[in-house]
Amino acid sequence: MVRGRACSPGHRSTPPPAGPPTGPPAVPPAKPHVPPLLRTAAALAWRLLVVGAAVYAGFAVLGRFHEIGVGLFLGLVATALLRPVADLVTRGGVPRGLAVAVTLLGGIALVLAVLALVGEAVAGQTTTLTREFREGLDSIEEWLERPPFRLNPEVLTDVQSRIGQYLSRHRSTVVSTAVSGASHLVHVLAVLALALFTAVFFIHSGHRQWAWFCDQLPGPERSRWDTAGRAAWRTFTGYTHGIVLVAATNAVLVGVALYFLGVPLAVPLALLEFFAAFVPLVGSPVALAVAAVVALAAKGPLVAAIVIGLIVIIGQIEGHLLHPLVMSWAVRLHPLVVAISVLAGATAAGIVGAVVAVPLVSVVWSVRTALRPPPGPPPGKTAGENTQGGSGEPEPP
Repeated sequence: MVRGRACSPGHRSTPPPAGPPTGPPAVPPAKPHVPPLLRTAAALAWRLLVVGAAVYAGFAVLGRFHEIGVGLFLGLVATALLRPVADLVTRGGVPRGLAVAVTLLGGIALVLAVLALVGEAVAGQTTTLTREFREGLDSIEEWLERPPFRLNPEVLTDVQSRIGQYLSRHRSTVVSTAVSGASHLVHVLAVLALALFTAVFFIHSGHRQWAWFCDQLPGPERSRWDTAGRAAWRTFTGYTHGIVLVAATNAVLVGVALYFLGVPLAVPLALLEFFAAFVPLVGSPVALAVAAVVALAAKGPLVAAIVIGLIVIIGQIEGHLLHPLVMSWAVRLHPLVVAISVLAGATAAGIVGAVVAVPLVSVVWSVRTALRPPPGPPPGKTAGENTQGGSGEPEPP
């Protein structure tokens, strides 16, 4: 029998090799189960909150400095309309500065001529309008007294007297409102001056200003910013040209129809239709509703009903003929997107927001389309193959 050696004081025993733990394995703490749908919804929710906060902050800044925003917008509109004319004059051998001056003075003269024509039309029909409105109101009263309304004449007389008493009691309020409106004339003149000032520089050397801005950016970002800026300007100019053409066509149709119907103030109402058409889907019906009220007071319910019918006819022409032919090459937005944009713009910034909303959405979409990387090939296909034979360009909504 072999005896084991006694361990000397200097001898160390070799530790046994490490092996797997003999005890039960450690269990990690249980995590709460979050459904994938809820996790995705939460991720989208906080991103939407950030985007919404940024949009709200942008509108708040624009609302704080709305005169500057409106002036810049009008300057861009003038640039989009007049820069092609200035380029044409420059190609004829005229110096650039003189071409810009001639173009701007011609545009201002055209606007003043239209306003003078409207003022002359209103001033020349004042006496006739007063008589026609009185006769029209009398005919409306007689019409309301007959079937199917059968209103009591005393009720109509009482309504007229109440309106007169209200105006007499609140005459000071009306006067103060007019005075406050006159005080806003200074702001209007400041906005127009800013628009003219910016239009001069944008028309004269806008491309050089944009090139200087791109040169201030880091090298890798210049190409993306230049692509986005060119896409935005191309869309904005196309939208501006298209909406002006649509508005002018609507104004001509309304003016001719009101003239042949004998409705007074045909030229001012046509001008109102022109400006109202800059608010898509909403402006044109509102302007024609005003024309229907004038026709009702001056010519009676039959002519007013015909004018109301024009709302449907011109709406169909605008929606199914003018916009597809004129606007589709510049920007294509779904009518639902246009309606939501107009409503959101009007809620955020009133009539100015309603006018600016659609071109703003159009520009944002064009920039997104220009900066979006081309889609990769479908699974199982090579990069050179195209299953649909198209260019792969994403379609706007």
